[in-house]
Amino acid sequence: MEHIYQYAWIIPLLPLSVTTSITFGLILVPTATKKSRRMCAFISVLPLSIIIAISASLSIQQMNGSIIHQYLWSWTINNDFSLEFGHLIDSLTSIMSILIATVGIMVLIYSDNYMFHDQGYLRFFAYMSFFTTSMLGLVTSSNLIQIYIFWELVGMCSYLLIGFWFTRPIAASACQKAFVTNRVGDFGLLLGILGFYWITGSLEFRDLFEIVKNLIHNNGVNFFFATMCAFLLFVGAIAKSAQFPLHVWLPDAMEGPTPISALIHAATMVAAGIFLVARLLPLFIVIPYIMNLISLIGIITVLLGATLALAQRDIKRSLAYSTMSQLGYMMLALGIGSYRAALFHLITHAYSKALLFLGSGSIIHAMEPIVGYSPDKSQNMILMGGFRRYVPITRTTFLLGTLSLCGIPPLACFWSKDEILNDSWLYSPIFAIIACFTAGLTAFYMFRLYLLTFDGHLRVHFQDYSNTIKSSPHSISLWGKNVPKAVNRNLSPINNEVFFFSKNTYFLYDDLRNTMRYFSARFGNKYTYTYPHESDNTMLFPLLILVLFTLFIGLIGIHFDQGVVDFDILSKWLTPFITFFRRNSNYSVDWYEFLKNAIFSISIALFGLFIAFICYGSIYSPLQNFDLINLFVKGGPKRILGDQIKNVVYDWSYNRGYIDIFYTKFLTTGIRGLAELTRFFDRRIIDGIANGVGITSFFLGEGFKYIGGGRISSYIFLYLSFVSIFFFSLNLYE
Repeated sequence: MEHIYQYAWIIPLLPLSVTTSITFGLILVPTATKKSRRMCAFISVLPLSIIIAISASLSIQQMNGSIIHQYLWSWTINNDFSLEFGHLIDSLTSIMSILIATVGIMVLIYSDNYMFHDQGYLRFFAYMSFFTTSMLGLVTSSNLIQIYIFWELVGMCSYLLIGFWFTRPIAASACQKAFVTNRVGDFGLLLGILGFYWITGSLEFRDLFEIVKNLIHNNGVNFFFATMCAFLLFVGAIAKSAQFPLHVWLPDAMEGPTPISALIHAATMVAAGIFLVARLLPLFIVIPYIMNLISLIGIITVLLGATLALAQRDIKRSLAYSTMSQLGYMMLALGIGSYRAALFHLITHAYSKALLFLGSGSIIHAMEPIVGYSPDKSQNMILMGGFRRYVPITRTTFLLGTLSLCGIPPLACFWSKDEILNDSWLYSPIFAIIACFTAGLTAFYMFRLYLLTFDGHLRVHFQDYSNTIKSSPHSISLWGKNVPKAVNRNLSPINNEVFFFSKNTYFLYDDLRNTMRYFSARFGNKYTYTYPHESDNTMLFPLLILVLFTLFIGLIGIHFDQGVVDFDILSKWLTPFITFFRRNSNYSVDWYEFLKNAIFSISIALFGLFIAFICYGSIYSPLQNFDLINLFVKGGPKRILGDQIKNVVYDWSYNRGYIDIFYTKFLTTGIRGLAELTRFFDRRIIDGIANGVGITSFFLGEGFKYIGGGRISSYIFLYLSFVSIFFFSLNLYE
């Protein structure tokens, strides 16, 4: 089956055909294309299914001994310069391809229902397919310049998808913030690529690694310059994977549709930075300062992301900070040379976090009939609660995803995170203590998120929002149809009128917490639910599939040398890399060491769960006599604990660590001030000099034109007068 490698170049081109078909269909035959919109979802899923089959076949061959294949085409040939394009197929490529394709299929199936009523349905699938093309092209690239091209395409697709609802000012601002922040990293990446090309004269990975290694060992290159070039390459990964200090774009990127958050900001785009560092790790490992920097940035991001997630009220933003923290774990593992653990956690986290994001979309889907179309309300955990009775399937899947991210066995993230924690103890006890403490914080804020959403009672007050549920002010809404404006009248606490998808009036009663049941109102040929309701089957199916991955994907990394369990697929997959980084391809853990480490990590996670349950559980919470909404509004904890006690942790987390404020005051304001100063200098000084010369010439011309009268005798008289004055002055000087 060697011929499969030669045709692996079709992997990134298959989704491109979907984008091309939808685009030309909308341009040439828009009416027919819009009528067959459901077919677009099917043709978007089909190429990814083929990619899974190809990638799985390649992976099986790699585990059986056929490890690396590279196929190149000459693109530009000159006397001293040659640029080749092609594809590189190794275990890292196949892992990322399978990950992108599997999560992509689940997200596309989910999106068919989630985005069905949106006016931009076809545009959404065109963007998603083009993003998949760019990401697959990135992971199959064979050299740095090819990576950079697809790197920029991924950033462009992210900009389009984050700003998908571009008529919402906050979404337009979020996509611009993501674009500008990533440009900082992309500029550093470009400079790093050019620097290493100047050093080595090559852009191919294999040649680049060997030449740099030999030059550094033989002192054939300025070590400081090589370190700076490696740092610039790492800056690109910092921005793309939302590492400190270029992480500020990720929480705001949640303004895009939830399926975008699941695909881009949980499993694929943010993993591009991790992929880049993993691909270039043979280069970084010969420069110890860069490895130390990678681990330092990773551990800072681990702790920062966890602390910023503690007090967030937006369900998607809380998950975004969780993603940031988990990406920090992966970066920490790469920085300490634990290549296997980093990729293992990349796999397990991708499926678990995709499950959580899609689950949050199901919750938002259930909240919008109650609070309207405002993300500030439908994504606000303060207004949720008691959802376990109305969305049981979503609740179960969300709980499993939460427990996985908390590190509870036998769920997926337990195995990978535990391995990172163990390896961090061998590298630095300080880093290990921070990582373990953050693991407890992760369990706390994730279980807090679960309890606020599903536990207790529904905290939204219908009478507060019944007069504000209006048609969306944006031309592109989630449903694509305007909600009839509610009649403004004095509503009694018994009969509160709420409009949803229909001009008919439905009544919501005061004892909703005890008597809510599913019911529907006829709307055309479909039933639409007024109360919180479970999502449709096309949205639940991906959740159930992702639950299976969350339950069993961790098994690929289990290996014990007693022979009790001996099917370490991941080590077979990564044999050459483990041999290079660990110098021992037979990665194994004995039962005693495993149980000792597992008991410690599980204890930390359970302690975090216990504290979250004490603080936010509806039964045993000591705060149960207080209004839960009052607990999370700004300043709420201060009222409960007393005005004398300043809740530093809450303020730090709620205000995003003041990092955005710092950037706004010192960078944004400073740049604007510099721009104003430059504008003043340009208009008043540069333009002033040019305008002054012109005005002076004008007035001199106006003055001199009255001197001339056209008489030659007058000209001769003036000439002789000036000559006489000149000679008289010379005589006086002498």
